Amino acid sequence: MSVHHRMKVPVMVTGVGGGGHGEQILKALRMASTGYEIVGGDMSPVSSGLAAVDHPYLLPPAGDPDYLPAVLAACRKHEVRALFHGSEAELKVMSARRDEIRAAGIFLPINESEVIATCMDKLRTMEQLEALGFRVPAYRRIRCIEDALAFDELPAVLKPSVGGGGSAHTTIVQTEGELACAARQMLALFPEFIIQAYVGTVDQEYTVGVLSDMDGELLNSIAVKRFIMSSLSNSLKAPNRSGKSSLGPMLAISSGVSQGEIGPYPEVSRPCEALARALAARGPLNVQCRLVDEQVHVFEINPRFSGTTSLRAMVGFNEPDILVRKHVLGETIPFRFPYRSGVIMRGLAETLVADHRFPDARGLL
Repeated sequence: MSVHHRMKVPVMVTGVGGGGHGEQILKALRMASTGYEIVGGDMSPVSSGLAAVDHPYLLPPAGDPDYLPAVLAACRKHEVRALFHGSEAELKVMSARRDEIRAAGIFLPINESEVIATCMDKLRTMEQLEALGFRVPAYRRIRCIEDALAFDELPAVLKPSVGGGGSAHTTIVQTEGELACAARQMLALFPEFIIQAYVGTVDQEYTVGVLSDMDGELLNSIAVKRFIMSSLSNSLKAPNRSGKSSLGPMLAISSGVSQGEIGPYPEVSRPCEALARALAARGPLNVQCRLVDEQVHVFEINPRFSGTTSLRAMVGFNEPDILVRKHVLGETIPFRFPYRSGVIMRGLAETLVADHRFPDARGLL
């Protein structure tokens, strides 16, 4: 029996409280046949995730100067071999200071800095994909009301260029009047935003995971055909008043809480694999798209582990475990390793945090 099957592998997952993707990574690691000793970090003392790990720690916010020193102190104490970020704010810090983390002998499965910077900016993402020859919805940078009113591809989606996870501050407009009103509201909150043409129907939306190893070699891909009309998975829906019947009777935006049919879906996953290669992705890449007239239209990319990480793990596509097995434990991962297909539905779960007096990782400094 190999060493890693007899001894648990110590890893750390931050942001395990459920507001980001850290909880998803935690769930996936718990499903793996590989044994893991999980150090968990979160800035909330009432984090449900901290109640579910082996060694819980309170962390400062990602913007605090003590954040990374506290994370590394917890890693040193527990001899952590791999570190997983659980929020985009933490990803930014770890990306900027990746050399410190790797110098500590810790495996950090994140994309290169340029890929992260590009994909975390929706406007830059659209510009880069367009330059590489991939299909994207019509779009425009909006800095003033005149910019917005010059966009004539209605209905359209307005969203912040940076941030906006879980479809925060995202809205649909169908008329010029709605566009002017929504643009004023957005410009009151942000110096600029992006507008994209609304494409496809509610039953043509996919979230696609492309997994590459840390050398950039493709391992596999998977897709969830989203059910976005349920209350849990829906951020916004409205009757289609645009006169464009090809968009279906209802227009809708996902909440980011994905559920639906999961499987290979090569018609969408293969183009997304080509996209990942063109971007020189390393590790996880999550592509949001719609399939329209047999063409993939990409409207967003997340350069990180997905909010569907645990769903994928349920069918045998366990991304954090696969990367640890390959790069930490030295296993050979076969190209297009097998996994199952099915339908996965989500609900709410309650956790009693009986004792929320978790130790503060700053105490390790």
